[in-house]
Amino acid sequence: MILILTAISCIVLASIIAFQDSRKLAHVLFISICLFFAIWSIAVLSFLQTDNADVAFVSAKIFYLVAGLFPAFLFMFAASFPKRLDSISSKTLLWVGGLALAMSLIIVFKHSFVISGVVISPDGNYGIIDNVSYLIYSAYFIVFFSGAIAIALMNFFKYKDSQKMQAGLYAIGILINSVPGFITNLIMPFYGNYKLIWVGPAASIFFLALTAYSIARHGLFSIKRAAVRSTAYIITLATLSVVYYGFAQLISVALEAIGIGAVIGIGPINIAIALFLAFIFQPIKNFFDKVTNHIFYKDAYSSDKFYARLNQILSSTTDLRLLLKRTSGEIANTLKAEQAFIFTFYGDNRHISSGTENSTKLPVRDALDIKKYVSERDGSILVSELTEYIKIKRIMTSHKLAIVLPLVRGGDVIGYLCLGDHLSSRYSSTDIRVLETISDELVIAIQNALSIEDVRDINATLQQRVDNATKELRANNELLKHLDEAKDEFVSIASHQLRTPLTSVKGYISMLIEGDAGKITKNQKVLLEEAFNSSERMVRLINDFLNVSRLQTGKFMIDLKSVNLAKVVEQELDSLKTNADSRNMKFSYKMPKNIPVVNLDEGKIRQVIMNFADNALYYSHEKANIKVELKVEKDDIVFTIKDTGIGVPRAEQSKLFTKFYRASNARRQRPDGTGVGLFMAKKVIDAHGGHVVFESIEGKGSVFGFRLPLKKVLTVNDSN
Repeated sequence: MILILTAISCIVLASIIAFQDSRKLAHVLFISICLFFAIWSIAVLSFLQTDNADVAFVSAKIFYLVAGLFPAFLFMFAASFPKRLDSISSKTLLWVGGLALAMSLIIVFKHSFVISGVVISPDGNYGIIDNVSYLIYSAYFIVFFSGAIAIALMNFFKYKDSQKMQAGLYAIGILINSVPGFITNLIMPFYGNYKLIWVGPAASIFFLALTAYSIARHGLFSIKRAAVRSTAYIITLATLSVVYYGFAQLISVALEAIGIGAVIGIGPINIAIALFLAFIFQPIKNFFDKVTNHIFYKDAYSSDKFYARLNQILSSTTDLRLLLKRTSGEIANTLKAEQAFIFTFYGDNRHISSGTENSTKLPVRDALDIKKYVSERDGSILVSELTEYIKIKRIMTSHKLAIVLPLVRGGDVIGYLCLGDHLSSRYSSTDIRVLETISDELVIAIQNALSIEDVRDINATLQQRVDNATKELRANNELLKHLDEAKDEFVSIASHQLRTPLTSVKGYISMLIEGDAGKITKNQKVLLEEAFNSSERMVRLINDFLNVSRLQTGKFMIDLKSVNLAKVVEQELDSLKTNADSRNMKFSYKMPKNIPVVNLDEGKIRQVIMNFADNALYYSHEKANIKVELKVEKDDIVFTIKDTGIGVPRAEQSKLFTKFYRASNARRQRPDGTGVGLFMAKKVIDAHGGHVVFESIEGKGSVFGFRLPLKKVLTVNDSN
C-alpha cells in the first residue's frame, strides 16, 4: 500500500508541474525524477509480490535501471535549482547525462550486470548479486548522489533569502532520502537481504514533498492553476468514458436487435467510437477549461489585453506625474491591488512619486535602503512574504506593500513599482511574470517623460536667451543675404571673365597642335594635348559654376533649338578621343539612325554628355572599353554610358547628385574634383522634363545617362 501511494503521489506531482510549465529545464528534470520514483516504486512492488522468477528478475532490472538514472538527474537538477549555476557548464551536464545513459544500456543489455538471477522464497524474494558489477554500480550511484548533495549545500551557502531557503530544503530532502536509501537499497541487497527495499522509494516521498514545497512556496509554479487544469482534464476524461460506454451499449443493442451484431463484431465498433471520441476530445476539454476558469478564476485577466491597454496609456502623455498616476491605476485595477504607486529618482537627489488615490508615500530614506538591497540582488522583484531580510520586510510591512518591482536601466535602479496587498487572495506566479514583462516598457516610458521634463526645464531657462539672440540673428541674417548676393555676383562675373581668356588659350594650343606655328615633336604634342584637355576641362568647370550661380539667382534658362542628338554625342566623344587614347581607353559607340531631331538646349546637353563621358574616363581602369548607347525605347530617348570603373558605394549613392558631394572612393582617386558636374547634369535633365539614369556596383562599374520623353522634346516651347 505504501509503494502504491508513493507511485500515485509521484505521478500526481509530476502531472501538476507538467500542466503548469513543462518547458523550464528545472521543471523537466523534476518531472523526470518524479516519474523515476514512481517506476521504482512499482518495480519494487512487483519484485516483492510476484512468485514468478522471470517477472521478479525483470522487475529487479527495472528498479536498478531507474535507480541508476535518478542520481544523475538529481545532480543536474541541483545544478539548475534554484537557478542555473555558471560554474557547471552545459558540456558537464551532457557528460552526466551520457554516463547515465551508458549505465542504463549496460544494465538492460548485459544480463548478469548488477544482478544475475532471482530466488523465489517463502521468506521473501532476493536477488543473486554479481559482486564486481554491483560495486561499480554502487560507486557510480554514490558519486552522483554525493555530487547532488554537495551542489545543494554549496547553493545554500552561496545564495541569500528565498533562494537560500530553496537550496536548503532541497539539500535536506536529499539527505533524508539518502540515508535509508543507501542502507536498505544498496548495502543490504549486497548481502542478499531484499526485505526492506521498499523503504527507499517510500523515503523518497519526503524528498519530493520538501522540494515541491520549496518550488511552490517560492513561486516557480502555481498549485492552484495546475490543480484547476488537472480537474478539467479529469472531468473531460470522465465525460468521454461515459460517452464511450453509452455509445457502445446503444450500438451493441441496436445491432443485436437487427441481427447483425455477430457479423460486424466489436472491433470495428470500438474503432468507430474511438475516432469519434478523438474528434470531440478538444471541444469538450475547451468547454470544461472555460467552466473551471469561470468558477476558480473570477479575477482572471487577459495579459495581452492588459499589455495593449498599458501601451496605450504609456504613449498617451509625456507629463511624468500624470503618466505615473494612470499607469499605477491600470496596474492596480488589473491585478486587484489595494494600492499602487511608482517612485522614481531623477536629477540631482530629486524624486517623484504618484499612484492611486489611497497610495502611501515612500520616504526617500526607505527608497534608498530598498535600492541598495535590490542592487545587491541584481534587480530581482521583491515579494513581501518571500523576503527574509528583516529591514526590507519591515519597510514593506510598514507601508503595506506586497510587491516591489525594481525599474532598472543599464544596471542602475531608477525607481520602483509598488503594489499593496491583493484584494481577494494573493498574487500568482502569472502576476509576477506579467510585472517582470512590463518592467522594461515602464522604464522606457519613464525615461522618455524624464527627458521631456528636462527639455522643458531647459526651454524655460533658455527662452530669454533665445529672445535676445533672435534680434542679433535677424541683423546677421540681413548681412548674410547681402554677402550671399555679393558672392553670387562675384561667381557670375568671375566665370564670365575667366571664360574669355581660357577660350583664347584653348584656341592657341589647338593651333600649335595642328602645326600652324611650325612642326612640333612627338613629346611636345603630348604635352600640348594635356594642356588642351586641361583648358577644355577648365572651361567646362567654369560653365558648371556659372550655371550654379544662375540657379541661385533664378537666371537658369533652357534655350531650346532643333538638335541632332546622335551627332552631338559623336562630336563630344570625338573631343575626348585624345584623352582616352592617352589612357589606353576607348569609347564604343555606334551612331543610331532612328533618332529624330529634337528640341533641346544644345550647349547644356553637350555639357551633360561631356560630364558623364569625362567621369567614365577618369574613374575607369586602364585599357577599359566604355560602352556608349543612344536609342529610342518606347516613348523615350535614352542615353547611357557604361564603364567598368570603381563604382559608387551603396551607402553613398543617394547623395551623389547633390551639390558639391563626391563619393569617398572618388575623392581618393581624383582629389581635384568639385562635385558640381553631376549636380548640374541632373538640373539640366530635370529642366528638359526627363530624369537621370544611374546604376552602380562598387568595384565593378557604373551606368550614367538620361531619359528624355519624346512627347516633350519634339514640341517647340514658343515661350522660351
